[in-house]
Amino acid sequence: MTDLPDADLPEADLPTRDIARALVFDPSNRLLLIEYEAVRPIDPAHPEALGFWFMPGGGLEPGESHEVACRRELSEEIGVADVALGPCVAVCDGPFRLFRKPRWARERYFVVRLASDAVDTSRLAETEDNPVRGTRWWPLAELAASAERIEPAGLAELAQRIASGDVPDQPVRLDWQNA
Repeated sequence: MTDLPDADLPEADLPTRDIARALVFDPSNRLLLIEYEAVRPIDPAHPEALGFWFMPGGGLEPGESHEVACRRELSEEIGVADVALGPCVAVCDGPFRLFRKPRWARERYFVVRLASDAVDTSRLAETEDNPVRGTRWWPLAELAASAERIEPAGLAELAQRIASGDVPDQPVRLDWQNA
């Protein structure tokens, strides 16, 4: 038994969660991200800075593949059902502590291209552990230049690469930003 708060658990004690997420592009090659509120300051020098941006997606349910989970999560979070998934273009494995329930996250990222920018996020907040601040379609140049916290590191560069037509043959490895 430990007296440590969940956010302070050693890496070896974090529960593992398999997660599927999507780089969701609209016809203008903007990327859809969700802003969450962190449970602890992201930057100790700026304790008021609690927002971070993340891709739609979530944990696998028992018996689900990453692909099935990704489709289910997109239906739940952005109201897009029966989406065609592109390839798995990235992975990010490691401790993630910005959510209420810290975890060893094993994430897989798939490409999704929507026919329009119409999404329905009315059910998003009810499915999430952390408070949801909103969603935004990010023009890729703004995303790359933003001072906002975007997780994982390297997401903006990967999105630009994919939008330019250079889809990785094998998943690239991304990393958390001291999350």
